[in-house]
Amino acid sequence: MKVRLRLFATLAQYLPSDADGDGVTLSLPRGATLGDVLARVHIPTGEPYLSVVNGDNAEPARLLVDGDEITLFPPLSGGCVS
Repeated sequence: MKVRLRLFATLAQYLPSDADGDGVTLSLPRGATLGDVLARVHIPTGEPYLSVVNGDNAEPARLLVDGDEITLFPPLSGGCVS
């Protein structure tokens, strides 16, 4: 199966060399999880991130299916109180 992985900001450093822009298409075995993808691109266990699969929050145990789009962001902060 194939999934699309997009990494933003500080997480972009973990994109493989064959990435196109901010993402890469990965071929995975059926039954793969989000955690398998994180391990494949060598994102350290302690690295903070927010993960979204097809627009929904997702945990590493989430089973993936063909065509899923995975997006990872570093934690957001900042802004101002008015």
